Amino acid sequence: MKLKSLAIALAAISTSLHMSAQYAPAGDKIKTEWASKIDVENVWNEYPRPIMERADWMNLNGLWDYAIAKKNAVRPSKFDGDILVPFAVESSLSGVGRTLKADEALWYAREFTIPSKWKNKRVLLHFGAVDWQADVWVNNVKVGSHTGGYTPFCFDITSALKSGSNSLEVRVLDSTDAGFQPRGKQVSKPEGIWYTPVSGIWQTVWLEPVADTYISDLKILPDIDSNTLSVDVKKSSCDADIVATVQVKENGEVVAEGRSVNNSRVEVAMPDDVKLWSPDSPFLYDLEVTIAKKGKIIDKVTGYAAMRKYSIAKDRDGIMRFQLNNKFLFHFGTLDQGWWPDGLYTAPSYEAMIYDIDKQKEWGYNMIRKHIKVEPATWYTHCDRVGMIVWQDMPSGEQCCPWQNRSYFQGTEFQRSPESEANYRKEWREIIDCLYSYPCIAMWIPFNEAWGQFKTVEITNWTKQYDPSRIVNSASGGNFFNCGDVLDLHNYPAPEMYLFDSYRANVLGEYGGIGFPIKGHLWAADRNWGYIQYNSIKEVTDEYIKYGEQLLKLIKRGFTGAVYTQTTDVEIEVNGIMTYDRKVIKMDEPRIKEINDRICHSLDHLND
Repeated sequence: MKLKSLAIALAAISTSLHMSAQYAPAGDKIKTEWASKIDVENVWNEYPRPIMERADWMNLNGLWDYAIAKKNAVRPSKFDGDILVPFAVESSLSGVGRTLKADEALWYAREFTIPSKWKNKRVLLHFGAVDWQADVWVNNVKVGSHTGGYTPFCFDITSALKSGSNSLEVRVLDSTDAGFQPRGKQVSKPEGIWYTPVSGIWQTVWLEPVADTYISDLKILPDIDSNTLSVDVKKSSCDADIVATVQVKENGEVVAEGRSVNNSRVEVAMPDDVKLWSPDSPFLYDLEVTIAKKGKIIDKVTGYAAMRKYSIAKDRDGIMRFQLNNKFLFHFGTLDQGWWPDGLYTAPSYEAMIYDIDKQKEWGYNMIRKHIKVEPATWYTHCDRVGMIVWQDMPSGEQCCPWQNRSYFQGTEFQRSPESEANYRKEWREIIDCLYSYPCIAMWIPFNEAWGQFKTVEITNWTKQYDPSRIVNSASGGNFFNCGDVLDLHNYPAPEMYLFDSYRANVLGEYGGIGFPIKGHLWAADRNWGYIQYNSIKEVTDEYIKYGEQLLKLIKRGFTGAVYTQTTDVEIEVNGIMTYDRKVIKMDEPRIKEINDRICHSLDHLND
């Protein structure tokens, strides 16, 4: 028995060494320090959905077989090699580094075995995100399809499973800019501010055992004015006599509790000494949520919630300002695109991903504008934990950008096909649904710089109705309509206020773009771009502080939020505070923190 166990262990070690030996990043582009630490046996092993966690799960990240074939071809009879999941096929860290064309299909395959302790459980197969269309087979049984490159999805694969080894195949189609799909900055021919395509699996793939009736989602809504926490406990079926219970905990102790019978919504009265969430004090309550039938608990998840409120109100001079928890607060952060030289949409590791957030917190910002991309759930959870407000963009698609004039008011809107419009609405709703419960998200931005902008009033009003708890910025940078909560100007490089709306909050949604190319840290040594360029840390910092002083004057005139472009260099853009490989910080950190702190606290006097 011992010899058999030893043989199995040696075989596992041999397989592991073989897998590691045959993997290597593709290409010779610059890379982050985390790229050298990649372990193919332990890739993105963090629990992928911390706001609703179960104790048992299985990570399917790692080396899979892959093949690229013609779009309409049958399953490939042989594979091209290995691909490291969850990195897009075009990325270096995938080990492939090849662009998927619009007339091609990307196939993935691997084997997995269900643990014996999952017997008599239903099994869910989860994908964090796949760009763009995914068709999935388990043991040659098609278990489902999904379109949309930015949101998680799952399939119940129980009926397709068998004992022992199971096969999993995924086919991906991605037309990038040849179709109508939301794609952000991806283009088939990268140049300027347009970047390398991202195709295929780019977030964690995982399995989860659940009961026959299980908690399928949580929709969490705090109300600090009534001191209540609403938790909509969504279930997989409509069984009668299901009791949902929500316990709110602090330091392991239950401080509030609520339950409902045959009703998904649980209303919890919070304690009188409730702690509020803010950038300066990002307090999170732990949640334990159960559903029970006939007194027996049939499912349990853990998560967290925060008591906070985003709103807009007039100050003493009649200017509309942002408020957090009924107090005025200036939102100040960076344009954060979330791109990586080695992983493209996917950071090399969790540690790499949160490094960007932590640096922005260290620099004194209280907000991040997540620019035309959606991040993994763990990104938003880290923002919740450290107290970073998020403005969330809808990833753009279709044509860019029919600006009419500098005022951009009620210009010509883009005419989408019925198929394109239906897809936009579907993906936008899915994005809001999957991010709804994260306390950090303050604002939804359905359109950026008129890119693919259509039916602005209708889309804005729908967004506001669907989630009235958040601010809606209908058109960041124009084309503006009289709807939503925000008038959002873009101006490069220096801050400028060339429009003002007395009925809405006024923000500078983009400015800056100070370029500084640093040799040895460039995506393309012979090409780099920025709105303006300097040649030293001092020059860049001086210019940044000059813009900060100008912004402080404009805050007095009415701005209530601002976004500096940008967190890092991205491909040939060199206007980041950090280089693309995150190895050099291109500004004097103490100096930018000092001006950033002044800006973030510029409205504090209104709360006296």
